Amino acid sequence: MATSETVKPYTDDAGKKQQVADMFDNISGTYDFLNHFLSLGIDIIWRKNAIRTLKPLHPQYLLDVATGTGDFALEALRMLHPQKIVGVDISQGMLDVAQEKIAKKGLGDQFEVALGDSENLPFENNTFDAVTVAFGVRNFENLEKGLSDICRVLKPGGKAVILEFSKPRAFPVKQLYHFYFNQVTPRIGKLFSKDHRAYSYLPESVAQFPDGQQFTEILHRVGFTHAESRPQTFGICTLYIGTK
Repeated sequence: MATSETVKPYTDDAGKKQQVADMFDNISGTYDFLNHFLSLGIDIIWRKNAIRTLKPLHPQYLLDVATGTGDFALEALRMLHPQKIVGVDISQGMLDVAQEKIAKKGLGDQFEVALGDSENLPFENNTFDAVTVAFGVRNFENLEKGLSDICRVLKPGGKAVILEFSKPRAFPVKQLYHFYFNQVTPRIGKLFSKDHRAYSYLPESVAQFPDGQQFTEILHRVGFTHAESRPQTFGICTLYIGTK
């Protein structure tokens, strides 16, 4: 049976990491539009809910892993007012879009992005007050290694806030979700994106992702002292909070 590590966007021999980078390079131009369109805009609410959990922590130095086009980090800047956010991603195409947004908003002193690998983050131990990941962990080639490195760069008492798609269990949401994700999403993705495989990979990667309690157990295993999961919108998405 396939696992989240072995589900890859394409059928060639390249590793998952390289394939994911290539995929996001291919769809970077339409990513923001399709993201909000396919989720009916609900992803914006999920992001705000995730960032809100960090308010009591008053984090000043944040890392946004798999930052993509920077939307999540920009919202965190607006809501949390930290001194600095660093965003890393393995797709230069996505980072180019993020960089345009940063320049347009004049936020270069507060938000910087860099090409980076989630499994080998280029930062010292105990650097960040908080780490965020929005819809990126299921793309990690080695999930535990990536989460372990996130834990490493967090300061003691720091929090990792992770948003990821999950699998609804209740009727009829489960059936509607399955139909929408497996039939509608790939077709719309094919219409608007030059890389139709990207939106077939999405439901495949979600189906094999260890969500809910399985994921919180992994967080404990890699070094987080406390981990919890909060399902969002009938369990379509889950917010995970790990404390170092």
